[in-house]
Amino acid sequence: MRTLYKILIFLAAAVSFSSCSLYRQYEREDMAFVDSLYRRMETPQDSISSATLSWDMMFKDSLLQEWIKAGLDFNTDLNVARLRIEEAEASLLAARWSLLPGASFSAQGGLPGSFTAKADASWQADIFGALRNNKRKAEAALEQSKAYRQAVQTKLIATIANSYYTLLMLDEQLSISQRTLATWEENIRTLEALKRAGKTNEAAVLQAKANKLDVEASVLTLQREILAVENSFCALLSLVPMPVERGTLSEQSFPESLSAGVPVDLLNRRPDVRQAEMALAQAFYATNAAKAAFYPDLTLSGALGWTTGNGSISLNPGSLITNLIASLAQPIFAKGTNKARLKAAKAQMEAAAWQFRQSILDAGVEVNNALVMWQTAQKRVELDKKQILNLQASVWNTQLLMKHGNANYLEVLTAQKNLLNAELSEVSDRFDEIQGIINLYQALGGGYETK
Repeated sequence: MRTLYKILIFLAAAVSFSSCSLYRQYEREDMAFVDSLYRRMETPQDSISSATLSWDMMFKDSLLQEWIKAGLDFNTDLNVARLRIEEAEASLLAARWSLLPGASFSAQGGLPGSFTAKADASWQADIFGALRNNKRKAEAALEQSKAYRQAVQTKLIATIANSYYTLLMLDEQLSISQRTLATWEENIRTLEALKRAGKTNEAAVLQAKANKLDVEASVLTLQREILAVENSFCALLSLVPMPVERGTLSEQSFPESLSAGVPVDLLNRRPDVRQAEMALAQAFYATNAAKAAFYPDLTLSGALGWTTGNGSISLNPGSLITNLIASLAQPIFAKGTNKARLKAAKAQMEAAAWQFRQSILDAGVEVNNALVMWQTAQKRVELDKKQILNLQASVWNTQLLMKHGNANYLEVLTAQKNLLNAELSEVSDRFDEIQGIINLYQALGGGYETK
């Protein structure tokens, strides 16, 4: 009994010395550099971020919204991410149950009139926090799996929107090319009439026909690209290849102004940043568990037996002193192994801390790049519109001058080719503007859910 008393005194003292480090919960370190993430941005920072808008408020096209809903239901990666959450929830439940006592019951029949029954119970006293740290590690793993699912969902929404608007861009470019094709056909007829009248030559007609063939080749290329994007779009939604119902680029509308919000919001809204932080939290608790391995485990066990042959009942509370001595001896003989495990755990925690910090820096870069892309594309679209107006006037004037013999065919062909390129550039810049919005939505952690 005196030995048991000494052991208990030792355990109590050990708990008091170790509890500060072994039971400490993960806390985010001070990250003053986060406030400087948006320093180079032209747009003023606002307390309200565009990421607070739900995806159906950001992307208002009703057909696109239906496609996004289908993707959220049927996309393979997102469904796998949901199953990962269920797996993490099961692991957390197992970690919580490990803190509770365990019991078992067995029965056996023998000779006539003889029957033996036995009940066993055991409980591992989590004095040094090994089980508690494992539970907290499982909680961090669950949060990480939720962040991963959110990252998959955000990327999925952005990819669906990006593919949808790519189709709208290609549709518009195809429409422009087909209109230009009709214009070239009209030009060829005009040049042939002028040639018969002796006002131009065969070279002008051949050059116009060559330009028409070039546009026809572009039409075929655009049609092929549209089909390829439609097939990829359907695969993204786990659908068989089919035509994608969609609107037009000209009817699209978005919020008039976009704000990046406060930089510190990235820590909570960006799912990949939260995922990296939960990986750090897991490494933190794994390090605590590795420290706890230097201290003994205490398992209390007992058994109650009953035999019908002679009516005897036996009670065995377990060899507590033997268990304690064995538990005390175990960390001593495994000291080298425990040191190696702790060293590895500390290295993993340091690596996770670096990755968490880098994820924040990468998020800031993505926000800056997305805003610059959006702002630059907006300015380019305005310039494109002015350029198109000038080129349309140039085409009209050169055609009029050519009919009256005051301009040659090269001026007309050049003006029309420049107009085609400008119209295609405007569509491309308009798409870049939309893509900047999509990128900003994703960079800010769009689709963030508080539940």
